Amino acid sequence: MSIPQSGGGTIGSKAQLAAYMESGCKPKSDWTIGTEHEKFGFDALHRPLPYEGDISIKSMLEGLRDGFGWSEMREAGKLIGLTKAGANISLEPGGQFELSGAMVTNLHQSAAELQQHLHELHQIGDKIGAKFMGLGAAPEWRGDEVAVMPKGRYRLMTDYMGRVGTHGTQMMYRTCTVQVNLDYSSESDMVKKLRVALSLQPVATALFANSPFFDGKPNGHKSWRSRIWRDLDAARTGMLPFAFESGMGFEAYVDWVLDVPMYFVYRNGKYINALGQSFRDFLNGELPALPGEVPSMSDWADHMTTVFPEARVKKYIEMRGADVGNQAHINALPAFWVGLMYNSAALDAAWDLVKGFDEATREALRVAASVDGLDALVDGVAMIDLAHAAVALSHAGLAERGLGEEAFLAPLMQNIATKSTQADRFLTLYHGAWKCDLRPIYQAAEL
Repeated sequence: MSIPQSGGGTIGSKAQLAAYMESGCKPKSDWTIGTEHEKFGFDALHRPLPYEGDISIKSMLEGLRDGFGWSEMREAGKLIGLTKAGANISLEPGGQFELSGAMVTNLHQSAAELQQHLHELHQIGDKIGAKFMGLGAAPEWRGDEVAVMPKGRYRLMTDYMGRVGTHGTQMMYRTCTVQVNLDYSSESDMVKKLRVALSLQPVATALFANSPFFDGKPNGHKSWRSRIWRDLDAARTGMLPFAFESGMGFEAYVDWVLDVPMYFVYRNGKYINALGQSFRDFLNGELPALPGEVPSMSDWADHMTTVFPEARVKKYIEMRGADVGNQAHINALPAFWVGLMYNSAALDAAWDLVKGFDEATREALRVAASVDGLDALVDGVAMIDLAHAAVALSHAGLAERGLGEEAFLAPLMQNIATKSTQADRFLTLYHGAWKCDLRPIYQAAEL
């Protein structure tokens, strides 16, 4: 989840909202890579870490602050995150530990940042008895076992999730993802990248599937995390069918976000309840939560963080379809998308792969990826073949960058060669060597 935005003047017209997105356009020479990942913390008894205590989220944050030079972020006096050199450590609702990496120029820098982060976690975690694991969904913990982090937006969201979907609190408290944030050069470049990103998110879901267990048993899906997103809140999630329509651009995306019901407005360190209210009303000074007040650009930036499609646009595009996994897979996620998105030939070829898909096919692939992973088959489209083609294009795109970054695709190439993912391998262990006992997964998935 994002941290509160700041700055920006008052919004005088809807045109400013599209201009805000357009201001993210960068020449190719300035394109960067920002990788984010979440992971679950647990103690020696495999219990989720509480916020406070000797073995806790707070202790981890304090240890990183004191031992490695991170600066504090607080809300209402509570330590809720850290920042250093363009990177942030923040907390998901259930204490999932998130690293939002600095914007870097190549994948080797991103991998080095991850390695340093995990080193720091081990240095502090080993002292207090905390460990972390990379899984897309918590395999055993019930909702009432997971601590609620002291962040105002999460209290509001928890209440609202129960009104608009059936799986919202599962997403908030018991899932983890990995994503990459990538740049665009123009409106047309944004549109092409968004269409390819949305169309190939099911491939990412399948390749990175790593959440086959929930509530202590197999759940019938390779990616339960992806399944959760399908019944969370239809108003703010999904595959964005309008993105494939004629006339798609910044303004069309703005119109969609404007119609997504609000969660909150952030003022003076506090989250003001605006659940279900309209940002369009806010533009007109008619928001019930703040009568007579009009929004600032930071309010718009905050509202943009409360939409959760499979690929999300801000001043950059976020690829949101993957379960978190082991270190190699965390590095593979940005590699997969950089290879496709940052090479024009690869991007054009990727669009050729998917441009024939209609809305129903894209959605069916999304569903099938969560259930069957690389074994998915939709209307004659075999996921394993689509994944093979996409990874090959990504490999070619990375090779042309001339930095040796294509090596980071190795785990995906192995998944394709063996027709198995992390989820498949864990299921094999569960039904075999583990004898239907999930206790070994904590060590097996440890980061």
